[in-house]
Amino acid sequence: MKDERARKWKNYGIVALALIIALGGSYKYVSGYVSVSSNVNGRELPIYAVETDEKKVALSFDAAWGNEDTQRILDILKKNDVNVTFFMTGGWVESYPDDVKAICEAGHDLGNHSENHKNMSQLSNEEKTQELMSVHNKVKELTGTEMCLFRPPYGDYDNDVVLNAKENGYYTIQWDVDSLDWKDYGVDSIINTVLNHKSLQNGSIILCHNGAKYTADALETLIKGLKEKGYEIVPISELIYKENYHMDVNGRQISDKKDKKEETKKGTDDGE
Repeated sequence: MKDERARKWKNYGIVALALIIALGGSYKYVSGYVSVSSNVNGRELPIYAVETDEKKVALSFDAAWGNEDTQRILDILKKNDVNVTFFMTGGWVESYPDDVKAICEAGHDLGNHSENHKNMSQLSNEEKTQELMSVHNKVKELTGTEMCLFRPPYGDYDNDVVLNAKENGYYTIQWDVDSLDWKDYGVDSIINTVLNHKSLQNGSIILCHNGAKYTADALETLIKGLKEKGYEIVPISELIYKENYHMDVNGRQISDKKDKKEETKKGTDDGE
């Protein structure tokens, strides 16, 4: 009788576990078989910024059109000893393979911006995978790099976009500071927009474009301005948490390890 009950409870446990895996959606495995959560109130969120005590920000460039200023941007980054992240479309990779190699050799992150710069939320799951893995394979063939950072075109995403990216080994990355360089307002506008942005803080991700008209002209002053504010500029791969994290409602990535440390400290302070 006891054995029969034990078998029943074991079977119930297996069924319950299967349902959690099938329906949960909150926890997925990302390159390395580590469980992470990007689900907040039933919504899958990309990473807009990172909660950190370290005074670090990430500078990123979307590369979907134009290439006149790429080498100049790389020269400025090298001069200022800064590494950043470039999110590239498949078309850009195919058109400028030497620049992709140069970006990689300079130590910058290579990021995925989809193959054809389409609205990912409007595509089927199969098409989403094709958009990701087509450019992924091109970059891998060119540089040997297995990309894991994805920025959806137009910032367009829904639950399926984020989950599909996870299933393909990608962290979906947005931004919390938009330089608005794509509006071509001028050098001063880019610098002032970023340095005085209300969201600029530890863990911010800054959006720029390598093909915008005034970005290269503004870049060195922008870098100096960020450094004067005390920020270290790092690639997104060095800013984000790769495991043991969850998101807040604003898409800010929070380390579960940090939360545990704070709980331990609180318990100690309370004399527990």
